[in-house]
This record gives sequence, C-alpha cells and structure tokens, in this order.
Amino acid sequence: MKEIFVMLNTETVMHILSGIDDPELKKPLTELGMIKFVDIEGGDVTVGVTLTVPGCPLKEKITNDVTNAVMLIPGVERVAVKFDVMNDQQRTELRTKLGMGVKPTTGNQPATGRAPASVINFADRFIAVSSGKGGVGKSTVTVNLACALARLGKKVGLLDADVYGFSIPRMLGVQGQPIVIDDMIVPLTKGNNIQVVSMGFFVDEDDPVIWRGPLLHKAINQFLTDVRWDNLDYLFLDLPPGTGDITLTIAQAIPMAELLVVTTPQETAYHVAGRVAKLAEKTNLKVIGVLENMSYFDSNGTREYIFGQGGGKSLADQLKTKFFGEVPLMTSIREGSDTGNPVALSGTAEQIALFESIARKLDSE
Repeated sequence: MKEIFVMLNTETVMHILSGIDDPELKKPLTELGMIKFVDIEGGDVTVGVTLTVPGCPLKEKITNDVTNAVMLIPGVERVAVKFDVMNDQQRTELRTKLGMGVKPTTGNQPATGRAPASVINFADRFIAVSSGKGGVGKSTVTVNLACALARLGKKVGLLDADVYGFSIPRMLGVQGQPIVIDDMIVPLTKGNNIQVVSMGFFVDEDDPVIWRGPLLHKAINQFLTDVRWDNLDYLFLDLPPGTGDITLTIAQAIPMAELLVVTTPQETAYHVAGRVAKLAEKTNLKVIGVLENMSYFDSNGTREYIFGQGGGKSLADQLKTKFFGEVPLMTSIREGSDTGNPVALSGTAEQIALFESIARKLDSE
C-alpha cells in the first residue's frame, strides 16, 4: 500500500481550518472570512484569525481548536494564533453571509443596514408555554420539550420570556454573553440544534430586573426582531406565569403563536391555568393543548397522586383541546434542571422516551 504524503502548505492548513466552526456562529471560520492569513516557516505555523467583536469570550476555545487541528498535519512543530478584529466593511460582509440582509431605503427613510423587523420568517412554528401560577414546572417542561425536538432533528430556538424570573440558562447549562454584530444579537447555543436567548445572559443570575410594562414590552420585541434566529423549525417562548404584560406582548407580536398550557393536577392549579387559556381566546392565540406536570410519584411501582389526579385532562376537556399527557414527579428531573443536564438529553431511556413521545405529538399537530 502506498503511503499517503501530506504536504505542509497553505492549502493543507486552510483545508484543516475549514473543519473548525466559530463557537458562536456555528459555521466554519473559513466560510465566515475569519482566517486572515496563514504563515509557514519550517515547522512553525502562524494563523491569523479575525474576530467579530473585541474581547470575544471564546477566544481561548478558538485558539485551542485551531492549534489542535493544525498540529495534526505532518511536519507541524508549533502553532501560533494571532487575533485582530473585523472592521465595519468586514462585519457588513459577514452579515450578508449570515443572511441578515440589508434594510432597503424607501422614500426619506434612511437605510439602517439591518433586516426589516419580522417574526414570521425565522421559524415555522411558535410555541408559547404558559401556566396560570408559578411552581408548576413550566420552564422544566419547556426545556425538556425543546431538547426532545432537537433530538428528533428539529432546529429549535428557546426564548426565555420570563424576564423577571429567568431560569433557562441554568436549566440548559448555557452560560456567557451573546455577541452583537451591527445591533443583531447572536444567540448562544446548546449542542447543534438549540439556540437560546435570555435576560439571564445580560445580568447576573442573582440580580433583580426591576422594570415596568413598557420596558418589558421593548425587551421581548427586541428578543424577537433583533436576534439572529437561524431558520428554526420551532421557537419556544417560556412565558412568565399568569396573564400579564408579556403574554399580551407575545399575542400582539406573534399572532400565529400557539399556546401550550402546563398545569399540575390539583384544582387550584388547573382552574388558574384556565384563565390563561381564556386570555388566549380573547387575543386569538390558538390553544394547542394541555400538559400535566408532577402528575404522580412512583413509589416502588405504585403511583402516588400527591397533588390529586386528572386536573390536566379535565382542563383539556373544558377547553376542547388536546391533552398531551402526564409527566411524573421525579427527583432526577429536578436535578437535571438544577445542573443544566435536562433529562430529555441525558436522562434514562424511559425519560428520554417520555419527552420524545410528547414532542412527537406536538410535532404532529
């Protein structure tokens, strides 16, 4: 068998670099125009990388990825990575490559260099997940359904619309601050198929957000129109409990949104959840179904209905909508949320199958 000889040259290095994605934009560095130069002197290789913004928080990861990949080329002894930052023209070209578009000028309206604000063209379906009251596990359900759909090959976005009580970053195990390219926020990601935006990326986890209604309205609209959501199959919106300003904002901004109501079995919870569904009727949101969380506790094969039984099914019947099923009360589901390891991704086979079953029902609607 002939030995395959790999020559150390610029073409070989660029070929290797074409397999390295930008950690935030999830596209190859070469495709994004981020490789400025490749210098080779004997066994020493220097790669110039142009960052999208100064102070990129993932500079160390890019350095490690480039170094580890280039060191695989026979003959390479040392690798150095040098950084600079894109200028305005390069950022404009990057926006075009990313499909952000340029807003056209009409009449006396100045061009802003940004795509027209629209929430219609970046996702096939918008699922707003709501509950009548807090403490029913709405966010846990939202995260696990998003993860289950991602496992099924769907491209999913998750907007943490609970501005006061944001919890999605911790539940997904996603940390950092999104980069901003020409006023467009690039979502952080979980795996390859889940894009995430939350107020929790812009303030410390323990800091309160003290805003009145108009600021909430502006923030939610910004998360919809000033974020580079990338051709999603689903955008999940984790709403705050109840029927307040944010729910009304979502109803106005996304008239095609579908409402998934999460409740627990007891009468208090499902009667309060019914108010959310009635709000949906008045704002012309479609109630797609009801999901009951913490339905029962499995005690050595015996189901203990700690919070009562049948509330979710009763609410679905009352609303004449679909009942998506029961999610049991499990310590491991709570632990998965606390540690950033949702059970729909890393739980037992039974837990993964449970959420995938619900996700398939949702996908078939």
